[in-house]
Amino acid sequence: MARKLRVLIAKPGLDGHDRGAKVVAAAMRDAGFEVIYAGLRQTPEMIVETAIQEDVDVIALSILSGAHMTIFPKVLDLMKENGINDKLLTGGGIISEEDVEKLQKMGVGKLFGPGASTRDAVQYVKEWADEK
Repeated sequence: MARKLRVLIAKPGLDGHDRGAKVVAAAMRDAGFEVIYAGLRQTPEMIVETAIQEDVDVIALSILSGAHMTIFPKVLDLMKENGINDKLLTGGGIISEEDVEKLQKMGVGKLFGPGASTRDAVQYVKEWADEK
Protein backbone atom coordinates (compact mmCIF):
# COMPACT_ATOMS: atom_id res chain seq x y z
CA MET A 1 0.00 0.00 0.00
CA ALA A 2 1.29 3.46 -0.88
CA ARG A 3 2.20 5.77 1.94
CA LYS A 4 -0.18 8.64 2.68
CA LEU A 5 1.03 12.06 1.62
CA ARG A 6 2.34 13.89 4.70
CA VAL A 7 1.58 17.60 5.00
CA LEU A 8 2.98 19.99 7.61
CA ILE A 9 0.83 23.05 8.28
CA ALA A 10 2.43 25.84 10.29
CA LYS A 11 1.74 29.42 11.36
CA PRO A 12 5.06 31.28 11.34
CA GLY A 13 5.74 34.53 13.11
CA LEU A 14 3.63 36.39 15.61
CA ASP A 15 0.32 36.04 13.80
CA GLY A 16 -2.16 34.55 16.25
CA HIS A 17 -5.04 33.85 13.85
CA ASP A 18 -5.10 30.16 13.03
CA ARG A 19 -8.70 29.45 12.04
CA GLY A 20 -7.85 29.31 8.32
CA ALA A 21 -4.88 27.03 8.92
CA LYS A 22 -7.07 24.68 10.96
CA VAL A 23 -9.73 24.63 8.22
CA VAL A 24 -7.07 23.76 5.64
CA ALA A 25 -5.62 21.10 7.97
CA ALA A 26 -9.06 19.50 8.33
CA ALA A 27 -9.65 19.59 4.57
CA MET A 28 -6.27 17.97 3.90
CA ARG A 29 -6.97 15.29 6.52
CA ASP A 30 -10.42 14.66 5.06
CA ALA A 31 -8.79 14.26 1.62
CA GLY A 32 -6.72 11.38 2.99
CA PHE A 33 -3.45 13.18 3.74
CA GLU A 34 -1.59 12.70 6.98
CA VAL A 35 -1.51 16.18 8.52
CA ILE A 36 0.94 17.48 11.09
CA TYR A 37 -0.24 20.79 12.52
CA ALA A 38 2.72 22.64 14.03
CA GLY A 39 0.62 25.40 15.53
CA LEU A 40 1.25 29.07 16.17
CA ARG A 41 4.41 31.17 16.43
CA GLN A 42 6.74 28.85 14.53
CA THR A 43 10.13 30.10 13.37
CA PRO A 44 11.44 29.07 9.95
CA GLU A 45 14.02 26.92 11.75
CA MET A 46 11.32 25.17 13.80
CA ILE A 47 9.23 24.57 10.67
CA VAL A 48 12.08 22.99 8.70
CA GLU A 49 13.20 20.92 11.70
CA THR A 50 9.65 19.59 12.11
CA ALA A 51 9.46 18.86 8.37
CA ILE A 52 12.65 16.80 8.62
CA GLN A 53 11.64 14.98 11.80
CA GLU A 54 8.16 14.17 10.47
CA ASP A 55 9.43 13.27 6.96
CA VAL A 56 6.76 15.39 5.29
CA ASP A 57 6.17 15.77 1.57
CA VAL A 58 4.60 19.21 1.76
CA ILE A 59 5.15 22.29 3.93
CA ALA A 60 2.18 24.67 3.96
CA LEU A 61 2.53 28.03 5.69
CA SER A 62 -0.33 30.31 6.69
CA ILE A 63 0.85 33.91 6.91
CA LEU A 64 -1.46 36.82 7.59
CA SER A 65 1.10 39.12 9.22
CA GLY A 66 2.64 40.56 6.06
CA ALA A 67 5.98 38.86 6.75
CA HIS A 68 5.67 36.49 3.77
CA MET A 69 8.57 38.08 1.84
CA THR A 70 10.85 37.28 4.78
CA ILE A 71 9.47 33.95 5.98
CA PHE A 72 8.97 32.06 2.70
CA PRO A 73 12.52 32.82 1.40
CA LYS A 74 14.02 31.88 4.79
CA VAL A 75 12.16 28.56 4.82
CA LEU A 76 13.25 27.91 1.21
CA ASP A 77 16.89 28.62 2.15
CA LEU A 78 16.70 26.29 5.15
CA MET A 79 15.08 23.58 3.02
CA LYS A 80 17.99 23.83 0.56
CA GLU A 81 20.58 23.82 3.38
CA ASN A 82 19.01 20.68 4.83
CA GLY A 83 18.60 18.85 1.52
CA ILE A 84 14.80 18.81 1.50
CA ASN A 85 14.23 21.24 -1.36
CA ASP A 86 12.47 18.43 -3.27
CA LYS A 87 9.49 18.98 -0.95
CA LEU A 88 6.65 21.33 -1.88
CA LEU A 89 6.55 24.67 -0.08
CA THR A 90 3.11 26.19 -0.46
CA GLY A 91 0.71 28.16 1.67
CA GLY A 92 -1.62 31.05 1.87
CA GLY A 93 -2.52 34.29 3.48
CA ILE A 94 -2.84 37.91 2.56
CA ILE A 95 -0.23 38.21 -0.20
CA SER A 96 -0.29 40.66 -3.11
CA GLU A 97 -0.18 39.29 -6.67
CA GLU A 98 3.19 41.00 -7.15
CA ASP A 99 4.62 39.21 -4.10
CA VAL A 100 3.05 35.90 -5.18
CA GLU A 101 4.90 36.18 -8.49
CA LYS A 102 8.20 37.01 -6.76
CA LEU A 103 7.84 34.08 -4.34
CA GLN A 104 6.96 31.64 -7.11
CA LYS A 105 10.04 32.72 -9.08
CA MET A 106 12.09 31.86 -5.97
CA GLY A 107 10.61 28.36 -5.89
CA VAL A 108 7.53 28.64 -3.69
CA GLY A 109 4.54 26.70 -5.01
CA LYS A 110 1.03 28.00 -5.58
CA LEU A 111 -0.24 30.37 -2.89
CA PHE A 112 -3.86 30.73 -1.83
CA GLY A 113 -5.48 33.95 -0.68
CA PRO A 114 -8.53 34.71 1.45
CA GLY A 115 -11.64 32.96 0.18
CA ALA A 116 -9.71 30.33 -1.77
CA SER A 117 -11.37 26.94 -1.92
CA THR A 118 -9.89 24.21 0.23
CA ARG A 119 -10.78 21.86 -2.66
CA ASP A 120 -8.41 23.85 -4.89
CA ALA A 121 -5.62 23.56 -2.31
CA VAL A 122 -6.17 19.80 -1.93
CA GLN A 123 -6.27 19.35 -5.71
CA TYR A 124 -3.06 21.34 -6.12
CA VAL A 125 -1.21 19.16 -3.59
CA LYS A 126 -2.54 15.97 -5.22
CA GLU A 127 -1.44 17.15 -8.68
CA TRP A 128 2.00 18.07 -7.34
CA ALA A 129 2.35 14.61 -5.75
CA ASP A 130 1.23 12.89 -8.97
CA GLU A 131 3.96 14.72 -10.90
CA LYS A 132 6.66 13.63 -8.42
